[in-house]
Amino acid sequence: MNTFKFLPDDTNIGFMKYAKLASYISAALCVASVVLFFAAGLNFGIDFKGGTLIEIQTKQKADIGALRSKISGLGLGDFELQAFGSDKDVLIRFETQDGGEKKQRAAIEKVQAALGDEVEYRRVEVVGPKVSGELAQEGTIAVIVAILAVMIYIWFRFEWQFAVGAVLSLSHDVLLTIGIFAILQISFGLPIIAAILTIVGYSLNDTVVVYDRVRENLRKYKKKELKDVIDLSLNQMLRRTILTSVSTLLALGALYTFGGEVLRGFTFTMIWGVIVGTYSSIFIAAPLLMFTGARISEPIKPEGDSEELV
Repeated sequence: MNTFKFLPDDTNIGFMKYAKLASYISAALCVASVVLFFAAGLNFGIDFKGGTLIEIQTKQKADIGALRSKISGLGLGDFELQAFGSDKDVLIRFETQDGGEKKQRAAIEKVQAALGDEVEYRRVEVVGPKVSGELAQEGTIAVIVAILAVMIYIWFRFEWQFAVGAVLSLSHDVLLTIGIFAILQISFGLPIIAAILTIVGYSLNDTVVVYDRVRENLRKYKKKELKDVIDLSLNQMLRRTILTSVSTLLALGALYTFGGEVLRGFTFTMIWGVIVGTYSSIFIAAPLLMFTGARISEPIKPEGDSEELV
């Protein structure tokens, strides 16, 4: 019986021929992302800018969609609705309004007028910029600690050249994600930090799989040039890499389309991260092994025919 193959078994793509070009393009995009971050900045959400929190309780089961429709037309900017506790309890958060306390009070009155007497207002609080600043700082520390932990793990698992390649690849993914948010001005909040950490994990998994095959082939083909070993390893793992990415993108695409506005920012970040992470595993992480001259310090005797050593 014939089976469908997404990619042929014997691909022989010379990835390393394009390594220099890819590195130039990636370096330019990373620099552009940093420039955009400082020039245009990010569209920070309520978590980082501060805002107002209103806790309400409905008389019947809360209809989040209906509540969202009522608030979306009030012109309050970025806002969030979150169910918690019982199915009647809802948290409403919206960003700080320009114009000081008077405008903020007017915004609260707008929300109360839109929702009417059908809900009970349990509390109204203002989230100040001090708390938001602490969240921004802790989110940044979380990303940096994750990348440093990756470097230590790869260093012990492989060699220092592999650790450098993994960290630069992950930094590349994070920088390009920051850049796309600076361009599109999508609301940047704590869920996006969570998505970036997920991207780091996804990209690391893909990179480790490629590195593991490179290490295996370095032990097996000791007389081959490093460039040829990396090309061989990437071709051997290409089908796995592409199929994993495509299946993940199909699931994320469905979630982006049907998951609603609440999940859209998180899902978009994940889609972008899968694409960039797949690219970086092939064209950033692997070529960096060639630039740093990676070798295995303790080669082992390969299994099978000894002719594989040539």
